[in-house]
Order: sequence, then C-alpha cells, then structure tokens
Amino acid sequence: MNFSSDNVAGIAPEILAAITAANAGKDASYGEDAVSARLERRVAEVFEHEVVVFPVATGTAANALALASLVPPWGTVYCHAEAHIVVDECGAPEFYTGGARMAAIEAPHGKIGASDLARLLPGGKGIVHHMQPAAVSLTQASEAGTVYRSAEIAAIAEIAKKHGLALHMDGARFANAVAFLGCAPADLTWRAGVDALSFGATKNGAAAAEAVIFFDRAKAAEFAFRRKRGGHLFSKMRFLSAQLEAYVADELWLRNARHANAMAARLGEGLQAVPGARLRHPVEANEVFVELPEPVIDGLLGQGFQFYRWVGNCVRLVTAFDTEGEEVEALIAAARGLAGVGAAPGNVSSPL
Repeated sequence: MNFSSDNVAGIAPEILAAITAANAGKDASYGEDAVSARLERRVAEVFEHEVVVFPVATGTAANALALASLVPPWGTVYCHAEAHIVVDECGAPEFYTGGARMAAIEAPHGKIGASDLARLLPGGKGIVHHMQPAAVSLTQASEAGTVYRSAEIAAIAEIAKKHGLALHMDGARFANAVAFLGCAPADLTWRAGVDALSFGATKNGAAAAEAVIFFDRAKAAEFAFRRKRGGHLFSKMRFLSAQLEAYVADELWLRNARHANAMAARLGEGLQAVPGARLRHPVEANEVFVELPEPVIDGLLGQGFQFYRWVGNCVRLVTAFDTEGEEVEALIAAARGLAGVGAAPGNVSSPL
C-alpha cells in the first residue's frame, strides 16, 4: 500500500487506450500530426480562451522552459521556499534561463501572499548592479497540499503586473486544485492574471505528459525554439498529445482528481483522530501531512505501508486517481491499532 507519491500510480485506462489508438497507422512527426492539431483546440475549450499549447514529457521541463521564455538570464523569479523549482529540479530553471535566480520566500502552508511580494518589490528594478525582478511562480496545488483561491492569485498578479513581472503557475497538481474549489480552470489562470501554466497530467493518470500553456501568444514566441534546444520536441509527438487529449476529454482530469482528493480527505480525517496526531496543513488536494507518534510511524512502515518521512515526526501521504478506499481504511485502522485504539468510525467514499 504505497502512499509515497502519486507518481507511483499507473496509467488511467482511458489514456492507455488513447496511446494505443495513436499507434494505429502513421502520422506526421514533430507535432504536425492530427492529434496535436486537435489538442490545442480542446485545451482552448477547457480554459475558455485562446491558448498556445506545447506538450513536453516532464514537469521539470515544463517549468524550466516556461520560465526561460518569461525571464532573462539576469532575472529573479519569486517563489515559495518549498516550490519544486527551487528544491526539486536540480537547478534546471537556472540552467534553462541561462542564470536567472530563484528567490525563495518562507510563508505558511506552502503559499506566498501578495503581502510577501509587496515587501520585496521593486527589488532593485532598473539598478544595473542588481538581479532584476522578472517573474513570480506559484505552485497550484502547493507543495503542502494547499490551494490558492482565485482572489489570492489575482492579488499576487496585481502586484506582479504593477512591477512588470510575469506570472507563472506550476500546475503539476492543477487538476486537484480545480476539483477542490469546483471553479472554472479559467478562474485560476488567465482571469486571475496567470501568463503561463505548466499543466500537469503525469501525476493524475498520464504515462509521461505535461503541457506548457500560454494565454498570450506573444509570450510564447520563443518557446518552440527553447523546447527543441532543450530536447523536448518529440519526433513522435502524437503519443504525448494523445495522452493530453484523452486527459481533458470528458473531464477525465477532474474525475481523477476528485477521486484522489476524496481519498486524501478521508485519510486526513481518519488520521487526525489518532491519539497524538496533528495535521500540519489543511487537506485541500491529494496530499496529507500529518504528525504521528514515532511508534505509529515505525509500526506502519513495519507493516508495509509506504510513505515519506518529512521533518521530525511528520509524514507525507499522497493519494492518486487509482487509490482504493480499502487501502485508505487499512492505513487508518493500522494507525489506530498501533496507537492502542479501536477501529475508526466512518467510511471512505469517492465522488465517482
């Protein structure tokens, strides 16, 4: 029972079927195929706006190449201190931008606020001796499993635009945020002031497919060249596009995310009732950060449950589109048993 990451999940059957369908016959290469041509139209329908869509294979590539298109080598990108771009991408954003700096901001629950930015800007803008403020990057859902509301994004965008900064969103778990809030994707992106979105699919049912979405064609002018130079222009692009097309078709991306969120909500509910347990962050997407007594943590690991230890006695548990309710209930029951209490009341259910 592996709760270490949503990356351990398999491929959604609908996406696997789409890959198989794309394998029939022959089609043009390097994104000139029929599936890739359809994809941009379908994504535009989802976001209710003209878009430019670039499939890539990894979230790191999506983030690094998007930022490279928005930020000069002497630019500063403001982000949360736990953001993937500053902690988990091995300097890829700095590499692809040619030297831009990631300015990490400490803030509660994985989210920066407009006031955090206000105290840092204009940040030496126009002074030749200083790195120049160039962009803000938000993680949605955050690395703490929390979600930015549209008003929070808009407030950040207002300050960013005032100082001439672009706004990028790392949406590796964007589907989970939209599913949690029940709002239109547009409300969390271009309507709130987002310029470019790294639209994640791999963590939510794809095999290996992400997309960089620009809401302003002018800002995408360099991206095709950067993608090619960075090694992410796939010759058989149709297999990436087919995954993404199936992902957004019939709201598969939202159905998968709703299920993952429901599993996490039940997990958080059950674990916080364990004596000595405390949720470190609100459970708003598909990640649960919970502090547990050491004997409970050791006991769960000893029983074969898999998850990551965080800081101290905090563990991170992540659910996915294919997490089963029985797995969740088994972990809750095991934790309660190790803490010396009986079975937990309630039962997990999925909105599917």
